[in-house]
Amino acid sequence: MRHQPAVLILIALLIAAAVPAGARQQPIAAQPARQAQAQAPAAPEQAPTEESLGVPFYPAMVYLGSFDAGSGQRYYLFGINATFADVVSWYKTALKQRGELVFDEPPTQEFDIGKFREETMAFPPSVTVKDYTWGGMAGYPNPKSKGEPERFKTVIQIVPIPAAIPPGKREPGLD
Repeated sequence: MRHQPAVLILIALLIAAAVPAGARQQPIAAQPARQAQAQAPAAPEQAPTEESLGVPFYPAMVYLGSFDAGSGQRYYLFGINATFADVVSWYKTALKQRGELVFDEPPTQEFDIGKFREETMAFPPSVTVKDYTWGGMAGYPNPKSKGEPERFKTVIQIVPIPAAIPPGKREPGLD
């Protein structure tokens, strides 16, 4: 299934967010580096922009972080307290496409924004919207310590088109 990697990332993030930070196992070699980091606070990660990712942002979505997707790609997560249906409807209009409902339960909609090239990409360039209130769930936990809001109804994952692909070589109608 070609959508499986993006969905697996979302599932892994949900599980990771549910495990308290102190309960996660750290390799022994990571301990000294962790002590050095405690002495010098890390600079907060700079939030990407619509221009840097090449995708319109749903109004008021909150940047949660970016992660290495492999093959030189990154994916970016955003939370929003709008309903899944509202976010999907907005992206249908903004991206001028219907997208594809890749899962009914929990509802997960994917919008392709570029052609997937298996030989150079880990994930297809896309915007994926997932409902975190489905089945009575309380929402996706805010990964920022004491962050507001405490949980998000909907999570948006953006995998941008890699910069290495020149605009003239992108799939027509997908960029």
